[in-house]
Parts: sequence; structure tokens; C-alpha cells
Amino acid sequence: MIQPENKQTVMGWLKESVTVKLIFIGMLTIVLLIPSVMIGDLIKERAGRQAEMIAKVTDQWSGSQMIKGPVLVIPYKRMQNFSADSKETPKEIIENLYVLPDNLKISASVNSDVLHRGIFDAVVYNTIIKVSGNFSKANLAALALSPEQLMPGKAKLIFGISDLKGLKNNPVINAGGQLLSVEPAYDGHALFDNGLQTAINLTPFKDGAFKFKYTLDLKGSQELHFLHLGKTTDVQVSGNWPGPSFDGRYLPDTRKVDKNGFSARWHMLYYNRPYPQQWVADDTLLNNNKKAEDASFGVKLLLPVDQYQKITRTSKYAILIILLTFVSLFLTEVIQKKRIHVFNYILIGAAMIIYYTLLLSFSEQVGYNWAYVIASVATIGLITTFIASLLKNTKAAMLFAFILSVFYTFIFVIIQLEDMALLIGSVALFIITGVLMYFSRKINWDNH
Repeated sequence: MIQPENKQTVMGWLKESVTVKLIFIGMLTIVLLIPSVMIGDLIKERAGRQAEMIAKVTDQWSGSQMIKGPVLVIPYKRMQNFSADSKETPKEIIENLYVLPDNLKISASVNSDVLHRGIFDAVVYNTIIKVSGNFSKANLAALALSPEQLMPGKAKLIFGISDLKGLKNNPVINAGGQLLSVEPAYDGHALFDNGLQTAINLTPFKDGAFKFKYTLDLKGSQELHFLHLGKTTDVQVSGNWPGPSFDGRYLPDTRKVDKNGFSARWHMLYYNRPYPQQWVADDTLLNNNKKAEDASFGVKLLLPVDQYQKITRTSKYAILIILLTFVSLFLTEVIQKKRIHVFNYILIGAAMIIYYTLLLSFSEQVGYNWAYVIASVATIGLITTFIASLLKNTKAAMLFAFILSVFYTFIFVIIQLEDMALLIGSVALFIITGVLMYFSRKINWDNH
């Protein structure tokens, strides 16, 4: 049985022990990981809500667009043996010869805008796309075909766009002087999803070679891409969006981006294109997702700030900020020789967790940067006022406010400078460790 005087001694040791206080701080920091994870889930939920709203807006307006084609399809006849009653009977079947353009030129003018749905925004655009080029004579010998097998009077021109809902005009193709109206390709053997096709009579054209041109008046959202199908493909895109991102398999040869918009040019040869210039029978080649990914390129019209990505990155530093704040408060407590109750540590930890909900909610209204300022000032002000009332020392509280300001400024700089984040973070943590080592000299570790 513990004697009363021994019990008092133990209680006094627990209250005054530096080691016990440090153990408590470590345990509290670990416990605060739980609400930190919950905050992360909340951020993901809000980001998912944003994605849902953008998907809804783009579905109502029109989705991202990829311009594909055109492709010339020429039916041909060949004989094939079929077995019946132990006999082989030759039978004529019809297959298709597919030919890609010799030269493909595309010019696109993009007029973008932002649609608002509640607190969420989605980038949409209208664009006029001019497509021109030519088809050369097919190399029949390379495919073991003869001119007599071809059916030039039943040829087709096929091209595709990702979302037909965005089509604002009825495209008319000028093919060698023939004006051809298009219709959806629903024959079950379409080269493209959401394909458009027109019949073309190649008989008047010498060797089946001809020029073509047509114009697409399109609506789309967020992305505009193209499929590299020409033996030589030249694409020029310009628009009024100040923050484009060029992506895909090929980056533009030249680009210009300023506050008034952008312009970019691509010039590509067929040597690294994943498609042959001509082939037979296979009507699924151009619908191969891997090949399409290797042959696509274009521009994304991104919003300048995705606050959810930045908040997610900020929240990953929560445990570091909480730990540094607790250690700084502990050193302040030791140096000032004024004990701070463990319950007050819990309240300060709660304030630093609520900081991230403030950051999230304000960023949806005023953007990440201003939200960071508002949440940081509010949290630092609350904690500083609380510390001042606990220590009865305004000077010490202001010093603590300065320390917190340094911490939050440090995180903000890291978030803004992604490429330098590791270097700056490493240097800053080294300095912080050095400062903590310096002030830890004043702790009486014998009072363990």
C-alpha cells in the first residue's frame, strides 16, 4: 500500500517530470493522426464532389474531344475456299482496304469559357476546326491486290470525334470537287467510336488520288486532342485560354502562351506513328486504345488552381506542424518556468486540426491562397491569445506567434514551389532541428 506521503511524491513527479510531459506530447501527436486522416477523407470527398459536378456539366455541354481521321475505305473482292461436304468451294467475299491520308492539315481556333455550378467551375469551349489534306494512290502490290479487285464506286470516307453531341453543324466534305454529306457510322464495323461516314465514288479520280477539306463546328470541354494519322500531320491550335497544358505523345514544335491566350504548332512524320499507311481487313486497328494513346496529342484547358490538390499536399504536413508546435510550446513552458496543463495542449491540437477544415471550406469560396491566409491568421491569432492568457506574458506569446507564422509560411512556400520542395524542406528542417538543439540546452534533464 502506497503511503500518503509517497503518493504525493509520485503525483508531484508526474506533474513536474520533463520526461512524462514529452511522452504525453508524443502520444497526443499520434492520437491527432486520427482526425488528420479524417480531414484527408473529407478533402477527397469534396474533390470527388467537384469531379462529379464537372462530369455533369461536361455531359450536358459536351465532353472532351478528339479529332480522328479521315480514313479512306475501299471495298475489294477476293476469292476464298469454303469446305462443304468434304469439298472446297471457292466463294467471292468482300473485304476493305484502309488508306490513311498522305498529308493531313488541321487548324483549330478555340474560344473557351468557364461554366459555374454552385462553388465548382468547369472549362468549356467552342472551336472551329478546319481539316484538309490528300490521299495518294494505294500501293496495291504491297498488299498483293490488283486494281481489278477494287470497288472504287463503293468507297467511303470515315472520320470521328469523341462526342457527337458537341457537333454544331452538318459537316460537308469537299473531296476532289465532290460535295459529300456525312451520316453517323452505325454499320457495326465502324473504324471509330462516334464515327461519321460518307460514300465517295473514286472512279473519276486518276489512280484514286484526291484532295479533301471540311470544317467542324464543335463544342467541347477541358481537352482537345488529335490523332496522328497522316503520313505527315500538321496541326495548328490557338485559343484564348491563358493556362493551357500540352500533353499526349507529341509536344508542339513551337508554342506561345501569355495572358491573352496560346498558340501551338505540331509537325509530325509517320515514322513513329503506330499505324501503317494502308492495311486490309482489320476494322478494329484504329479503335485500339493503346495505339490511340501512342498517336494522340493536344491541349488541356486547366483551371489555374486546383485547390483540392494543394490542400491535400498541405494536410500531409499536419503532423509535422503539430509536433513542431507542441515542442515549441514545451520549450516555451520550460524556459518561462510556467507549467501548461495537458488539457491545454489538447485544445491547441484541436485548433490546429480545425485549421484544415477552415482551409478547405474557405478555399472553395475564395481560392487556396486567400484561404491559407485566412485560416493561418485565424489559427495563429486564436492560439497566441490562448498562450498569452496561460503564461500571463505577452512577449512570450508574441514570440510563439512568430514561431507559428514561420511554420505556416514554410509550408505555404513548399506548396507553391513544387520542384524545390525537397531542397527547401530539407534545409528548413535542418535549421529547425538546430534551433531546437540550441534551446534544449536550457532544460534541466535531471528533473526526469
